[in-house]
Amino acid sequence: MSQYNDDDNLNQNKATDITNNDESFEILDISATSSIDDTLLDTFYHRDTLLPVMMATLDYIDKQINSDLVLPYFADIDVELWQEKAKSLDIYITDETEGRELNLEARGKDYATNILSYPSELPAAIIELMPTLALGELIICHDVIVHEAAEQEKTVAQHISHLLIHGVLHLLGFDHELGQAEQDEMEQFEIEVLAGLNLPNPYL
Repeated sequence: MSQYNDDDNLNQNKATDITNNDESFEILDISATSSIDDTLLDTFYHRDTLLPVMMATLDYIDKQINSDLVLPYFADIDVELWQEKAKSLDIYITDETEGRELNLEARGKDYATNILSYPSELPAAIIELMPTLALGELIICHDVIVHEAAEQEKTVAQHISHLLIHGVLHLLGFDHELGQAEQDEMEQFEIEVLAGLNLPNPYL
């Protein structure tokens, strides 16, 4: 796995990715397999492109928490503490070959999928002691995203935004595979976050 960093961001601050104390993300770490070149990363996975989507998702979830939404994977953590802590997220971009291997290893399915979510699964007692709250890692298979975007007649950027929101929701414990009610809830969250970003409903 090769690390991708934006030089300007590194020059501004090597210790943290965001300098504003009121930002939700302390660390957004983007890396890629060697077959993904920097031009592709700059075009589709630049930090300045992904960060607003991540921020919008967390802001939306915070509002839902204030209306008594419970995050399945963080139910044992004090709500105020969860909201106050800066978050960290790892994003890894891969190709179809490695994506297939990872999906087979993680889910026993012998094909490359669009996004894989690996929650941090840290105990509440550990999270309380950490300066940042690690959400986990998202692995994005760019080849699959390009194919799906073409099939669904949407731009690659729109599809990436949707899948990032989808992936973060999985990291929080939401799972559309548990039943129709869970699928409807998750899809509604995604639609509303995308609408806040002036992006269309992906399910129409």
